[in-house]
Amino acid sequence: MYIRRTKTRTTTQGEDYYSHRLVRSERVGKKVRQKTLLNLGRHFEIEQNQWPELCTRIEQLLQDQGTLRFEGVSDELEKAAQQIVARLVTSETAVSKGSEEGAPPAVDIQSLDVASLELIQPRSVGVEHLGLWALEQLQVPKLLDEAGLNGYQRATAMGLIIGRMAAPDSELATHRWLQNRSALGELIGFDFNKMSHQQLYRTSDLLIRAQEKIEKGLYNRVSDLFGLAGTVTLYDLTNTYFEGEAGRNPKAMRGHSKEKRTDCPLLTLGLMLDGSGFVQRSEVFAGNIFEGKTLKGMLEALKAPKGALVVMDRGIATKENIEWMQAEKYRYLVVNRGRDRDYDPEGSIAIETAANEIVHLKKTFSEDGKEVRLYCHSEQRAKKEEGIAKRFMEHFETELKKLSEGLSRPRTTKRTVKIWERIGRLKEKSRGISQHYKIDLVLDESGENATAIDWERKPLEGTLVTHPGVYSLRSNETDWDEERMWRTYIMLTDLEAVFRSLKSELGLRPIYHHKEERSDGHLFITVLAYQAVQVIRRRLREKEIHDSWRMLRETMSTQQRITATFRRTDERTLHIRKATKAELGHERIYDALNIDPAPGGVSRLIV
Repeated sequence: MYIRRTKTRTTTQGEDYYSHRLVRSERVGKKVRQKTLLNLGRHFEIEQNQWPELCTRIEQLLQDQGTLRFEGVSDELEKAAQQIVARLVTSETAVSKGSEEGAPPAVDIQSLDVASLELIQPRSVGVEHLGLWALEQLQVPKLLDEAGLNGYQRATAMGLIIGRMAAPDSELATHRWLQNRSALGELIGFDFNKMSHQQLYRTSDLLIRAQEKIEKGLYNRVSDLFGLAGTVTLYDLTNTYFEGEAGRNPKAMRGHSKEKRTDCPLLTLGLMLDGSGFVQRSEVFAGNIFEGKTLKGMLEALKAPKGALVVMDRGIATKENIEWMQAEKYRYLVVNRGRDRDYDPEGSIAIETAANEIVHLKKTFSEDGKEVRLYCHSEQRAKKEEGIAKRFMEHFETELKKLSEGLSRPRTTKRTVKIWERIGRLKEKSRGISQHYKIDLVLDESGENATAIDWERKPLEGTLVTHPGVYSLRSNETDWDEERMWRTYIMLTDLEAVFRSLKSELGLRPIYHHKEERSDGHLFITVLAYQAVQVIRRRLREKEIHDSWRMLRETMSTQQRITATFRRTDERTLHIRKATKAELGHERIYDALNIDPAPGGVSRLIV
């Protein structure tokens, strides 16, 4: 066994290109022929003077002498030898050499030394198998090809997406996962060990440049798969944060963080989904974007048909957006802004939710009859809001009491101006609860110093304090009954579940990149991973399997591909590589999706 270096071609600039192959000499009759065992590629990093030592080590590993690592074999050489042996065992040559005569027979009985058994190269395969199935369902390889990615880039892109599904983290961590922990390369016939982490970044750049084309193709495919009508569009935004200042990214801005990470710059992700939870379009905005300014651009870019129903939260339902949608003939269903909680239970209807809760609904029309208001009252929500209001009021009154008691102690500030400043700061931190209080200062004879603070609760009508558990919806869909309108709005809560999945299950946060394109690419890869997860979960729900992706991932992560090595009685070595047998949890999922429970097949090599 030896390594051959061969010039493959010369460029127009006069630069020579070389390829490296692992070759073995074999006698065929009276002739000796060289057989290529493995193509090592152009960029083979081991120095030429170490090739003989490397080949010797490869022979040792193949002949089950891996424990006899001789002194002087460097870690770099050992790692290269183990990687080459792993590729040999999983190569097409190994598969075809199941026996000396040809393909492996159905029954293969051999004499083996059981004590020589070694289990090596364990790599996860279960989640990768599911992810690959989902990407094939979505025709992602075809979409990537149409987007201009070559075979190498397509394999890298699939590694990025499935890596985000299986081990959500940064692109750098995905590179380590692909090389050291995953059998994805075996499933798609690609050697991730030859790929640098920079290739992941470059492929991420290509994905974000083709984002519009890929998203449109994906949604068209999803619509065909599940027969989606596309008449309902859910729209909302969330944000994620950077680790570091991200000074080179103009979108990295400080704003209101939904994770309370006020110490970090933010990015905002806007999503448009259909009623089934599949992404129609995504876009990345600056971290301090005003939600109401994003809707028009997203709908225009999506080319949403006139008459489509747009469901959105109060942050986006500005007066300007409502007027624009009315002018453009869109239907809308939004949470009403302002203090619109004047709910009168008389004439309301009661419906039961999926969680067996009772919600009371009452519909009223606007004066011109072009809009409806739907007042909703939930007893469970009322209890929750009463508890919130009580807690905030108790905290606010406690702070007022502390401030008032301080006025009776010596050497404390008593000047009226300063006391009002302190009260003002308390109001700022009260989360709006201060509007329900009337506060006065008791002054001394000079009128310049305060001696006590008096306060009185005066709840404002139409607020959480006076009408807990009440919220109102606004729509121009005047023909719908109360229950249909409410259940359509509840779809928006599913979008919150999408955001939770993106953040906690698929590694949306945090962002480690500093360049705008790389940050946008990180978020887009997460959205693509979500689409694949949604396909899997949608098909499983049809079979009454409602597990979260986190639980599905934990279940499937226990299936591995392992190489078993035996010494035969004729002193030859048998290597068999296959996936562990599917357990009950694996079989339940594989059966529901009609997937082969033995990913990667069986590879056999006799040395």
